[in-house]
Amino acid sequence: MIELEMRHVTLGYGHYTVMEDITLKALPGEMVGLIGPNGSGKSTIIKALSRLIRPKTGEIKVGGKDIGAIARRELACLIGVVPQLPLLPSTFTAFEIVLMGRNPHLGLFQAENKHDWDIARQAMRKTGTEKLANRYVNELSGGEIQSLLIARVLVQETKAILLDEPTANLDIGRQGEVLDLIKNLCREENLTVLAAVHDLNLAAQYCDRLILIYEGRIHSQGKPAEVITDKNIKQVYGAENCVYTHPLNGLPTVLLSAHGNRTNNRSV
Repeated sequence: MIELEMRHVTLGYGHYTVMEDITLKALPGEMVGLIGPNGSGKSTIIKALSRLIRPKTGEIKVGGKDIGAIARRELACLIGVVPQLPLLPSTFTAFEIVLMGRNPHLGLFQAENKHDWDIARQAMRKTGTEKLANRYVNELSGGEIQSLLIARVLVQETKAILLDEPTANLDIGRQGEVLDLIKNLCREENLTVLAAVHDLNLAAQYCDRLILIYEGRIHSQGKPAEVITDKNIKQVYGAENCVYTHPLNGLPTVLLSAHGNRTNNRSV
């Protein structure tokens, strides 16, 4: 079990600053969602926590240890990443993609053994991808690939998972399947999960806490009902909206109104 933490972090690329004074924390067994407009910096936070970029100022800690002091192989055993647009070799089978998650645990030129294969098969069972084992990557749908990437992270046996738009380009059925899978793994394995999520309603339904990013800073953070409010959504997204309470679970739900069909009357 590990915590992920940022303290007064400034992030950017070269001389260009993207985010300033970012302070956040994600805890074991908790699914935290990063929300905000396109280009607000959600993916930049994911990159910083996976050490693809280094902070200009501030501290990033993984399990209480400065991320810069953690060897790359050790970090890969602690944090798994599910990218938004993965580059996968099309001639690999699904099982081979999942088995790649064992690489951080192998020595130089060391081949996988039966133990590694068993871990990969178990991860595919957990993610419902076992039936895909012998199919090639170029034969799979977007949702199947996302599930494979989650299986690959499980094979890494990490303590935390970072996800960058895990439901991007998926239909509504697949979105639910992928997020159900992530949520269940978070609870059952006591994993620390931080996910950049584009859809506000999905974020509200699945995340324990939300962090709303706006203009390079944290605009609001807390439970979904504390973050997804009429005021916050209008300030950050500039959209006319109605935030309702979901009739089944009490979580906030955002309804947008077309410009020509706005009304001051509200009904559930």
